[in-house]
Amino acid sequence: MKKWIISLVLIAMMAWAIIDFLTNNNEDNETESVGLDIGNMAPDFELQTLAGETIRLSDYRGEPVMLNFWASWCSPCRAEMPDMQQFHHDTGMQILAVNLTATETNSQDVSAFMEEFGLTFTIPLDQENMVADRYQIRPPFPRPT
Repeated sequence: MKKWIISLVLIAMMAWAIIDFLTNNNEDNETESVGLDIGNMAPDFELQTLAGETIRLSDYRGEPVMLNFWASWCSPCRAEMPDMQQFHHDTGMQILAVNLTATETNSQDVSAFMEEFGLTFTIPLDQENMVADRYQIRPPFPRPT
């Protein structure tokens, strides 16, 4: 009888341990860390394009997305745009090139830049530097991320 009770207690403890492990493991998978550290989910944002279209990073969840921050006055940005456009054309990869609109003289500069380089990928406008601040982008040196 004693062996039977000890066996029952051991089986109950093992079952409890397995259930606890599975429950905790599922909770970890459901909550993803958001932030700038490698392995974290990129912070979401919502911005508008020149055409007034609302863009949310979360709309692209599960898809590869190149996220870039730029300004029309930035020399390295001007240099990288033809290559980025070619990459977009060749691969079809989604590119969100966030313009640091708060640092621009006016929105016509952004429009002229897009025309000059024949840009066909999505360009959301960060008019108040809210996304740039969230991603720790510090002008005057925007950098691709």
